[in-house]
Amino acid sequence: MNYEEQLDRAMAETPDISEDGSRFEVPDPDVRPEGNVTVYENFQETLDRLDRDEEGVLKFIQTDLGTSANIDEKGRARLTGNFRERRVADALESYVDSFVRCQECDLPDTRIVEEQGTTVLKCDACGALSPVPDI
Repeated sequence: MNYEEQLDRAMAETPDISEDGSRFEVPDPDVRPEGNVTVYENFQETLDRLDRDEEGVLKFIQTDLGTSANIDEKGRARLTGNFRERRVADALESYVDSFVRCQECDLPDTRIVEEQGTTVLKCDACGALSPVPDI
């Protein structure tokens, strides 16, 4: 088998990759009302996907929504008030834009670190350092 035949065979066996696919997708928030509280059912799954601590994410969401919140014994976020799924998703998207995605390369390969007494977002992909806004 010559090179061209091997190349054709390799290309035929390679799975197609959709152009719009992303390796980083935040799960849609699964929220439901419970009295005067909105329960964010898959909050722990979201934290795992974002690779961030629950206190920072919860603090940002409650500030963005203008409410108070806590984590229950099952790891769900309980937001005081009635919030639709789209509103919680918008708050989560704002968090991802500010605290997860690199401002230079737009990849999610970042960590929140302290550099010279300042909290910054450090990108492991491109090495960029970006300031992190105060919550």
